[in-house]
Amino acid sequence: MESVRKEILPGVWLTALRSDKFKTACLSVSLLTQHNRENAALNALIPFVLSRGTSRHPDMQAIVSGLDGLYGSCIEPVVRRIGEIQCIGFYASFPDGRYLPGGADVLQSVAALMGELLLYPNTKGGLLLPDYVEGEKDKLLEIIRSRVNEKRSYAMMRLLEEMCCYEDFAVPRFGLEASAEGIYYRRLTKHYRNLLLTSPVELFYCGSADFDSLETALTDALCTMPRGEIDYDIGTDIRMNAVSEQVREFTEEMPVSQGKLVMGFRLGECMEEPNLPAIYVFNAVFGGGVTSKLFMNVREKLSLCYYASSLVDTHKGLLIADSGIDADKLDAVKSEILAQLDAVRNGQVTEAELNTAKSCVVSDLRSTMDSQGALEGFYLANAIDGIDCDPNELAELANDVTLDDIVAIARSAVLDAVYFLCPDGEEDSNEHQEI
Repeated sequence: MESVRKEILPGVWLTALRSDKFKTACLSVSLLTQHNRENAALNALIPFVLSRGTSRHPDMQAIVSGLDGLYGSCIEPVVRRIGEIQCIGFYASFPDGRYLPGGADVLQSVAALMGELLLYPNTKGGLLLPDYVEGEKDKLLEIIRSRVNEKRSYAMMRLLEEMCCYEDFAVPRFGLEASAEGIYYRRLTKHYRNLLLTSPVELFYCGSADFDSLETALTDALCTMPRGEIDYDIGTDIRMNAVSEQVREFTEEMPVSQGKLVMGFRLGECMEEPNLPAIYVFNAVFGGGVTSKLFMNVREKLSLCYYASSLVDTHKGLLIADSGIDADKLDAVKSEILAQLDAVRNGQVTEAELNTAKSCVVSDLRSTMDSQGALEGFYLANAIDGIDCDPNELAELANDVTLDDIVAIARSAVLDAVYFLCPDGEEDSNEHQEI
């Protein structure tokens, strides 16, 4: 795969990945802005409102009809949080021209429609339509309120809210309920116009089109985008140390049969010059899969929990370990999770464990090359982090990770906060049991 990156308009960067591997092509546009308590819900609502209708396609039925005429192409609104940067926009998937009758190519038409969705919403008097805004606001509120239904992800969210209470990272991807409730169409219109003026924009394409025709199609689609002073002063606050000397512990009771324990660590000094492949391999050794220490020892050998795993957020510098447990095993599980981390800190990792972890990381990175959606997310994150490499290059670096590398990362990690979603004695019939 051949990649090219270029600024095609002021503050608008295009990453193009030329590949003949897929039968479809993908195209995305992402506006980047600082994720914070005040604006997260406003930002999240915008792509959904814009997808309701444009000046030429005034409602969703007209948009769907237009996409059907492009051989069943699809354009979806997207809201993401990468570190403390919110990414909002659209993701399109459409047939690659090589597989269309007579070699027809819908790239230009899809790019034009995506530009139309972004720049020419259906308005009245220059304002977003109140009915569209209210309808999508109700759906957004439903998304925000429904987060409590999936207890494992809810517990993770609550840990981050408490652990990062002084940071914008505490705000969930779709924002806060109170903020969403205060949105109205005039305010949303003003915010939308400001985003167009100030946001850096990331475009991504993966398909067989040559770069010149791609650049022309996208420049034509976005050339009328109003641009003011681009806000490049956006980023993520990576804290190296725990908030306080004492580990903060939080407990919340709910009608659940299975307790949810989540432990949050700061990755610490290793984030000053992060060795990403080493962090990935460390996580695979500690809790990132079915061969990890958490799974093999806490769950399988000691039978202390229903599940035990870990993940790392390299954008924010966090390590999160979570487990589904019986309430009376809380202290035992906490102690054992810390004991497994100590084992890595002390270099108690066998050659087989290290090699298996490296193989898992390499496989995961290389499998990214098999999915356009995964590639789009990978290159968007790289653009935000200022990293210039592809998944295969990271995979090769992962093969070179040593035991000393992962020991250093384990020793750098500091426990900051612990959250426990505790059964209150009543069972929730809708609870999904994690095993």
